[in-house]
Amino acid sequence: MYGFISLKGGIILNLIEHPYFQRLRRISQLGLTSLVYPGALHTRFHHAIGAMHLMQKAIYVLRSKGHEISNEEAEGVKIAILLHDIGHGPYSHSLEHSIVDNISHEELSLFYMHKLNNEFNGKLDLAIQIFKDEYSKSYLHQLVSSQLDMDRMDYLNRDSFYSGVQEGVVGAERIINMLDVVNDKLVVESKGIYSVEKFLIARRLMYWQVYFHKTVVSAEQMLIKVLQRAKELSQNNIDLFGTSSLQHLLNNNFTIEDFKSNPKVFEAFTELDDYDIMASIKEWQNHSDNILASLSNKIVKRELFKVTLLDEPMDDLSISRIKKNIMNAYNLDATNVNYFFLEGEITNNAYKLNDSDINILFKDNLIKDLMGAADKSTISALSKTVKKYFYCHPKNQLI
Repeated sequence: MYGFISLKGGIILNLIEHPYFQRLRRISQLGLTSLVYPGALHTRFHHAIGAMHLMQKAIYVLRSKGHEISNEEAEGVKIAILLHDIGHGPYSHSLEHSIVDNISHEELSLFYMHKLNNEFNGKLDLAIQIFKDEYSKSYLHQLVSSQLDMDRMDYLNRDSFYSGVQEGVVGAERIINMLDVVNDKLVVESKGIYSVEKFLIARRLMYWQVYFHKTVVSAEQMLIKVLQRAKELSQNNIDLFGTSSLQHLLNNNFTIEDFKSNPKVFEAFTELDDYDIMASIKEWQNHSDNILASLSNKIVKRELFKVTLLDEPMDDLSISRIKKNIMNAYNLDATNVNYFFLEGEITNNAYKLNDSDINILFKDNLIKDLMGAADKSTISALSKTVKKYFYCHPKNQLI
């Protein structure tokens, strides 16, 4: 996608070669999105390397405009972006809603960084400060995490490239070349304003066409339900096929404190990747539990649930009718019908007002936030939160 990416030796190469980071080769960037877009098989490893590559470009641009960034600071911010997603579990976000409850990948990424920092004798101190926005140069954190960071620049272009959805293509190189720093804040030169607008429009379109594509939503919700059912059965002492690391996590309800205090929990999570999950789902097709077997079989065969997206919540009478039909068709009681009738909401806004605004620098050194600098109607539309309600159920249960 970028051609050759140059890497010098030292701590960054050591981190890339570390087993914690190599694990990202076995974790898909977009979960089960490949069931909709067959080419979307790229990994978190690809994304992390790409984001670091863009960070190298950003550092070069800012230095060329007279901003002093020491070699130590450059190394720190590159490490921060390289490791920003290292805490992701199998199939990315699905695990956060099933096997490990209420533990975000951001928390785990920071935990991984501290573990690596101990192993490399404090060489990640500066990277952790930047990652947590505790370093004196706040704009370095903005390059890692903001509404115009190197993370988003890479994943929009990368996900567009591999999915084939051209609407996600972003002029990342032009935006990076327009970056500057004023009063310790990242700004974009005014001649780059249309590239920023296109970036936000691309982000909005990618959410609806890829990340929130209704069939992708169905696949991911079904995966979450499979893992939740496996955990429920496992904790009721019902034997399940699974690698030792998966079984360890299914048998327990771990918190972030358990990760910090119990090395075995961390080791089990670190050993887990997409291969563990899919191998188990293939085997669970033959399990005696009909719910687990049926859901697993549907995922393997891509017999995904029908999805309905609505602007308003479905009425209770319709929900009750569909659930009753599902209960009769699959011989389920009221407790278990929610494994076959999945509901929730998705929200999308491409630009959040007052959340580390994107600032535009004009030639007279006047700085305006994007809302004040660009076409107000466009930015207003992009900042509007759109909420939709989804309902997933077997295809023979019509609304």
